[in-house]
Amino acid sequence: MKTILSTKRTSGILNQLAGANRTFEENYPGTSLLRQPVHTFYEGAHLFEADSAKEIGKLANKSLNDFAPNFISFAKALGLKDSASLATKKVEIETLLAHAENKGIDPENAATWLAWRVYAQVKKKLEREAVEDFRLDYEDGFGIRPDDEEDAVAERGAKEMAYALKQGILPPFVGIRIKPFNSEFVERAVRTLDIFVSTLLAELGGVLPENFVVTLPKVEIPEQAAAMVKVFEVMEADSVLNSGELKMEIMIETTQSIFNADGEVTARKIANAAGNRCLGAHFGIYDYTASCDLIAAYQTMDSEVCDFARQVMKVAFGGSGIFLSDGATNIIPQGPHRGDNLSELQSRENLENVHRAWKLSYGHIRHSLANGFYQGWDLHPAQIPVRFAANAAFFLEQLQTSTVRLRNLVEQASKSTSSGEIFDDAATGQGLLNYFFRALNSGAIDPEDVENTGVTVEEVQGGSFRKIVDTRRN
Repeated sequence: MKTILSTKRTSGILNQLAGANRTFEENYPGTSLLRQPVHTFYEGAHLFEADSAKEIGKLANKSLNDFAPNFISFAKALGLKDSASLATKKVEIETLLAHAENKGIDPENAATWLAWRVYAQVKKKLEREAVEDFRLDYEDGFGIRPDDEEDAVAERGAKEMAYALKQGILPPFVGIRIKPFNSEFVERAVRTLDIFVSTLLAELGGVLPENFVVTLPKVEIPEQAAAMVKVFEVMEADSVLNSGELKMEIMIETTQSIFNADGEVTARKIANAAGNRCLGAHFGIYDYTASCDLIAAYQTMDSEVCDFARQVMKVAFGGSGIFLSDGATNIIPQGPHRGDNLSELQSRENLENVHRAWKLSYGHIRHSLANGFYQGWDLHPAQIPVRFAANAAFFLEQLQTSTVRLRNLVEQASKSTSSGEIFDDAATGQGLLNYFFRALNSGAIDPEDVENTGVTVEEVQGGSFRKIVDTRRN
C-alpha cells in the first residue's frame, strides 16, 4: 500500500507525543476502583473509645426506631419521592405494614416500594456497618488545650484505636485530623501526629490499621502539603513503616485553597504537592463560607458559593482518582426535651424537631449526590440514618430503569439499544456500570439487584464495561 508519510519522518513526532500522553495518564489515571465510604464520622479525639463506633451505631438505630418506627413514617419525615401519596390513616398504615412484612411490596407501586426499600436498606446498614469511616478530631472538635493534655489524648486515642482493631470493632476506614500546618499550629500538629502514630505502631507491632489516613485541615498553599509528605518520610524512615505507607486527605476550606493570588487552581496544586499520598479532598463548608464573608444564617450546605467551590473541585480533581467529600449539616436531629416521662406535647415537639432536621439533612445530602459528591461528614449518630437513606433513595429511584438498560446493552454486546424513550449506546454502558458500582458499595442495593442485570458483582467491581462486552463476545 502506497503511503505519503515515512516512518522516519514521523517517529520523532510520535515519540514526543508518547511522552506527553504518558504524563497526561499519570496525572489522570481515571476513577478509582477502591471503595469510597459514604461518610466520615467526626468526633472530638477526647471522646473516642475503642467501642465508640459500636455505641454510635446503637444510638443511630435508636434514633431511627424512636422517631421513625416504620418505613411510612420515615418516608414522610424525609419527604421521599411521592411520599405524600402514602397511607395516612392508622388502619391503612397497619394493613400496609402487615402486608409488607409478609409479602414485601410490588415494585410497580413506585412510591410505596421506594419507601419500603429505603427503610430496609437503612436498617441493614445500621446493623451491619453503622460507621464506615471514623475520624478522631484534634482540630475544631477538640479545640486548643494545654500541650500536656493533647499529648495524653493523642496517646490514649492511639491505644483505644489499637484495642478496637484487636477486638474487630474498628470501622473499615479510620484516621485522625490534626491541626493545620499554618505558622500558629504546625508544631502542635506534628507533635500530635508523631505521638499518635508512634503509639499506634507500638501497640500493633509496627502495623497500621487498613485504610488509616491523616486529615490535614485548612490547607492553603502547596508547601503545607509538601511539608506533611516530608514529615511522613521522616516518620517512615525512623520506624518499620514502608516508604509511602502513610496517606493523607486535604481539606479545602478557604477561597485561597480554590484559587491563588496568580489565578491558578490551588486545590490541584496542593494535591500534586502531596503526590500519590493524597487519597481525598474534603470540602469544609463553614470555614469556606466564612472566608467568603457570609453571615451565619447563610452558611448552608446548598449555598451558591459552595456550589461554585464544589464545581471547581470537580474539575480540578476529575479523573485524578482522588475521592471528593462534602461537609456536614450542622443542625443536629434532637429534640429540646429530655427524659423518660415526657408529656404528649413534649414528645410531639421532639418528633417535629428531629423530622425537621432530618429533612434538611436529607436535602443537603441529595444536593451533594446530584453534584457528584458521594461522601460527606456526619457529626451526630442521629444523622447517620439519613445519610444511608439519602444514598439509598438516590440510587433506588433509578434501579428499575438502569437494570433494563444495562441488561439490554449487555445482551446486545454493546450495540446501541432503546429502552422506552431512552437511546443507549456503548458509551452509556460505562455510566450504567458506574451507577451499579457506587450503588452496591454504598449499601443502597444488594448483590441480587446487580445480578438481575445479567452482570456479576465481580464484573461490576472490575469497573470496565468494555471488558464485560469483550467477555460476552468471546
